[in-house]
Amino acid sequence: MIPTIAFHKNLSPFSALVYGAWRMADGSDTSAQTALKKIKLCLDLGITTFDHADIYGDYRCEALFGEALKLDPGLKHKTQIVSKCGIKLISSQYPARSVKHYDTSAAHIRYSVDNSLQRLGVERLDALLIHRPDPFMNAHETGACLDALVKEGKIAAAGVSNFSVTDFDLLQSTMQTPLVTNQLELSLLAQHAFLDGSVSQCQQHQIRPMAWSPLGGGRLFSDETAALRLRPALQRLALEHAVDVDAVAIAWLLAHPAGIVPVVGTNNLDRMARLGDALKVRMDLETWYALWTLAAGQEVP
Repeated sequence: MIPTIAFHKNLSPFSALVYGAWRMADGSDTSAQTALKKIKLCLDLGITTFDHADIYGDYRCEALFGEALKLDPGLKHKTQIVSKCGIKLISSQYPARSVKHYDTSAAHIRYSVDNSLQRLGVERLDALLIHRPDPFMNAHETGACLDALVKEGKIAAAGVSNFSVTDFDLLQSTMQTPLVTNQLELSLLAQHAFLDGSVSQCQQHQIRPMAWSPLGGGRLFSDETAALRLRPALQRLALEHAVDVDAVAIAWLLAHPAGIVPVVGTNNLDRMARLGDALKVRMDLETWYALWTLAAGQEVP
């Protein structure tokens, strides 16, 4: 059973693994009944926290999730929901748009939050993240809007995703409420956030980073050079612990002292059922660095 963790002092506990809903509207069966099966399986495993964004599935994933919850309304109170906003896609749902762009204005954030609440069928988001750093962001306007949404009870907390250290500091400097996470690309094949100060900053502020694409978006199982270097070691560790290779890769993130929270997004029910196996893998320091070295293709300096 996947345990709950103290994600932030201002929030209810989250699950140690988060289910990413970005693929929920993919595939041939996108019925609410199938979505409900995935939600129930997650809850049975102890995964109670779900990661959304307004744009996922071309603006369809939140609505699908909400339709599933309507089939079993009691589940709504057993979940924590994170969503993101700030990206505007070119989409048939918004035909007036001519270019993909960012919008972190107060008007758009409020519009996005109200839409997300309506689509999901919930009264409050447990966390709202600004999806990408916006070169045109008015940090004072954005920060004031996030503070107001917390005070109004529409969101329990605010955070960011993919923000650099300076972007994080800029937004936080305009706010009264604390940013509770930075959702970063973190995996054996995406080591940059460990080196550019992003993970260190999370430790500095005593917040847990969330890790999107913890398996490298499937690249871990590809024929690219780094994946091929890693695979024998991952397979050996998987055999030792009687788990799948992906469980070892997720365990590598869980072992880090920053308290990383991986966001996993498989649509395969069998793979979903084995997600908790990552918690069975105990990784010592040398093993952690051995995998780092294989992924990087060189020793640490």
